Amino acid sequence: MEDEGGSLRFTARNARDAALSKINRSDIFDKNLNFLIGSGASYGLLPTLAVRLKKKDAEESHTLETLATRFESSQALKTLIFSWYVKEVIKPASDFQIDEASSLDATQKEVLDNYERFLKTVLALTAKKGEQNRANVFTTNYDGLIAHVSEQMLRQGHADFVLNDGAFGFMKRTMYARNFNRFYRDQGVFDRHSKSVPQLNLIQLHGSVYWYKENGENIEVSYDLARAKTRISEVPCVEAASFNAIVNDESKNDDDISSLDISIPVDKVEEFWKKYEQLPIVNPTKWKFHETVFEEHYYQILRLLSYELEKPNSVFIVFGFSFADEHILNLVKRSLSNPTLKMFVCCFADKEKASLEKKFEGFENVELIRVEGDLNFKAFNEEVLTLDPPSAEARP
Repeated sequence: MEDEGGSLRFTARNARDAALSKINRSDIFDKNLNFLIGSGASYGLLPTLAVRLKKKDAEESHTLETLATRFESSQALKTLIFSWYVKEVIKPASDFQIDEASSLDATQKEVLDNYERFLKTVLALTAKKGEQNRANVFTTNYDGLIAHVSEQMLRQGHADFVLNDGAFGFMKRTMYARNFNRFYRDQGVFDRHSKSVPQLNLIQLHGSVYWYKENGENIEVSYDLARAKTRISEVPCVEAASFNAIVNDESKNDDDISSLDISIPVDKVEEFWKKYEQLPIVNPTKWKFHETVFEEHYYQILRLLSYELEKPNSVFIVFGFSFADEHILNLVKRSLSNPTLKMFVCCFADKEKASLEKKFEGFENVELIRVEGDLNFKAFNEEVLTLDPPSAEARP
């Protein structure tokens, strides 16, 4: 149903008519709005942690987490797995430049369009929240797509907002978790009026390719693309053609990896791990940082997530995240004791929904969302979190 201005009036009836495929605006309007965005949002432009290799005695494919955990006791295989991780997953994130978007194919451009549509929707939802006109976007992605797309929107004049990534400074920007509590206001020339500036807090739970350890104590944030690209290229990855072939073959399983006879010189193994452990990326086997300065910040922003979810009248919308990170899963479960917290979890397919039903069994304030077909980022923006009127077919 539309009002006179052509905008959608979100009502309980609308939600029922849409078969609960949409999040009802009345459920999230004027709430403490939080999002958790996983790698599913960047899929099509940047790789995920999924591999084709199957688990032994199962039809399910490995992810980098399960594969690295399975072979953690073998130093040679572990080095090959993490070298593959750097080359195939981390490097594309550090190499991406949005000003080269003209060279992307249609699928890749659609990813950027989906990020822009998502950000515009979130900004619209926070537009009338008064003094605290903001939303928190937590993400486990270490790419810079949200930052890149936000910068593009601001340069093109598509929106007026602040993207707060937690960094403070001018020539050198340093990360402090407390910076996420800062707000910006527009003041009238004669101080006769003021209004809060729409703000999105970008909180990267698993690190970023644009973070750097500074003086052993702080985290520097720099979007110098050449610098990020150079750092990753300097990690001396170890490769083996036989290993790469198996990882990318869905007809192979754990036994094919175990049967490999690969010997890597000790000095090459040590050189790789020395460089790898300097990266500001969560180790996917235990979801922890190697460096103390990064690990300390990791737990600070986990606490920030906990604080936000425990605030009265909070909403938590999750997309593209499987809750494989046990730290985040357990934190969210504890926060669900907040009776005023409402959590919406988007499920890519029925298989994922069945898995998440087990993880959140008994929590009445959790709603698992599915749509007809795959719930990818495009479907999320068009059918789940959207301000657009429903199609003619969906209207009563």
